Amino acid sequence: MAAVPGLTRWWSSRSDTDRIEIYTRWSFHVTLLGMPFLLLVATVSTHRSRGPLWDVALAVAALTTAVACSAVTEAGFRRGVVPRGPLAAAVVAGAATVGLGLLLTDARTPEGVPTPTGPWYLAIVSAAVIVSLSVTTPYRTLLGWSGLAAVLSGVLAVLRGSPPVGGVVVALSIGVALGAFMGAFRFSVWLLDVVREQERARGVQAQLAVAEERLRFARDLHDVMGRNLSAIAVKSQLAEQLVRRGRPEAAEEVAAIGALAGSSLAEVREVVRGYRAVDLRSELAGARSVLRAAGIDCTVTGEDVDLAEEAQVVLGWVVREAVTNVLRHGSGTCTIAVTRNGAEVRLTVTNDVRGDVGAWGSGLTGLAERLAAAGGRLTAERRDSAFVLVGEVPA
Repeated sequence: MAAVPGLTRWWSSRSDTDRIEIYTRWSFHVTLLGMPFLLLVATVSTHRSRGPLWDVALAVAALTTAVACSAVTEAGFRRGVVPRGPLAAAVVAGAATVGLGLLLTDARTPEGVPTPTGPWYLAIVSAAVIVSLSVTTPYRTLLGWSGLAAVLSGVLAVLRGSPPVGGVVVALSIGVALGAFMGAFRFSVWLLDVVREQERARGVQAQLAVAEERLRFARDLHDVMGRNLSAIAVKSQLAEQLVRRGRPEAAEEVAAIGALAGSSLAEVREVVRGYRAVDLRSELAGARSVLRAAGIDCTVTGEDVDLAEEAQVVLGWVVREAVTNVLRHGSGTCTIAVTRNGAEVRLTVTNDVRGDVGAWGSGLTGLAERLAAAGGRLTAERRDSAFVLVGEVPA
């Protein structure tokens, strides 16, 4: 019983994409490994035993076909290729399975009615091979092979005593069944590819959002420092020439350079301060913009709550760290709520998460220390598939 909670935790720690891939992959394997049982059901009423060795040979051939097809499927999921060895083994074992099945089943019932056992043997084995190839093979190719298997099944039915009309009916029935079967599995592969592509696109969007923020800071820094540094360079050259000529104006230029350097330092500090600790409303607006640019639906409530300057700055830090974590681990939606309860204000950030968010990092640890210094507290926890970050400070 202890394995069940462990399996539950493992499953809940997977991202949505991982879950879909695991489900799709194992649905293929379960279907393929169930093929020998389908053959048993299809032949139980017409089986003609020639001895235990023949029966064992049929079982081994069917199991080998199923395992080889499963190996082809796994290689398709993991590497996107069709392995020649397992595919050849699947084809050879499948042919042996069909041959032994025809040998060990009656073509007619005791009343003389033709049985469909032979065609269905061929259809089931063909379905297993086609399903194993559906991970990497184009739909049209699979459709062509399904049609070929249906035609061969119809021919086999005629060779085993069915009238031509019966052979056509068998071919059409098996063709429709194989087409629907193959289409369902091919759709599962297509759906998984779409989900993977969406996850990659969201990752690129998050990277672009971060890069855009970096570019904004670089642009602000360039606007502040470009003019001052150019002026310092020109005045330095002028002061050098004045010193060489022994002119008294050199001292004035050196003093001007010092003043420019001091003002530049002050402006850089203002830029960094503005980048690191802006007011809460600006941070909320920026969070909404950055998260939406990253493909995450962000809802903000309570942004008009009246707060003291210190609370604005501290909660602005909470929003900034929360947005960073959402970009790293979040998916789907994010809700930011600011509520005031008497002398205390609470900021709650709730977002969907992908996979395991792990333990607190240095960002949350430093943030908790900052809130504690302001008389507040920080809590962070995972609730089912959501991560909740709560910061509380005096209003």
